[in-house]
Amino acid sequence: MLTRKQYDLLQFIHKRLQQDGVPPSFDEMKDALDLRSKSGIHRLITALEERGFIRRLAHRARAIEIVKLPDSMEDAPATFRPTIIDGDRPDYRPAAARPVEISAVELPVMGRIAAGTPITAIQEPSHNVAVPASMLRSGGRHYALTVKGDSMIDAGINSGDIVVIQEQSNADNGDIVVALVEEQEATLKTFRRRGTTIALEAANPAYETRLYQDHQVKVQGKLVGLIRSY
Repeated sequence: MLTRKQYDLLQFIHKRLQQDGVPPSFDEMKDALDLRSKSGIHRLITALEERGFIRRLAHRARAIEIVKLPDSMEDAPATFRPTIIDGDRPDYRPAAARPVEISAVELPVMGRIAAGTPITAIQEPSHNVAVPASMLRSGGRHYALTVKGDSMIDAGINSGDIVVIQEQSNADNGDIVVALVEEQEATLKTFRRRGTTIALEAANPAYETRLYQDHQVKVQGKLVGLIRSY
């Protein structure tokens, strides 16, 4: 699963390769995604490469090869044009539209989680939120949290989003996790283990990577989905 920023970057690279035969520069990518620095582009490129969507060719400047595309992108038009439904005409329905029944599960929203400086640890449930069943991992326990802060913005996670978390106590390098720091503060960050040191990485160059000893950090769950209201 790609984040919104990863998807947008892959789409931009694909479009430029089709048009010009060469990939865009990092400055062009930064401007296209409206990022403040090229470090965010480096992280997105690395994530796309790790997921097998692109390949960087050694010893060649601006050499990026697209290996595969998400199914949703292969047949997508170059420009997204939404269908507008007039709210004053309740009987109107586009010809292609059909009612679809989506299975949903209610999850407790366990307070707020910091995407920034750690805040007070997870609280008692405040309310429930309906989550598509397809977003959840089979056999796992899940909960939801409201994001506060912008330190994960380059991973497509904005302040005010609701993140869906699979409850687990372990993580692989590169997973976005809920981490409990010194039994007191909870934060949403990318997990990296380096020997006995745990690095909690932000996805925003304005925030520093925080380093802890492994006994200071407990993984409380792994990000498996995101819900955004507009």
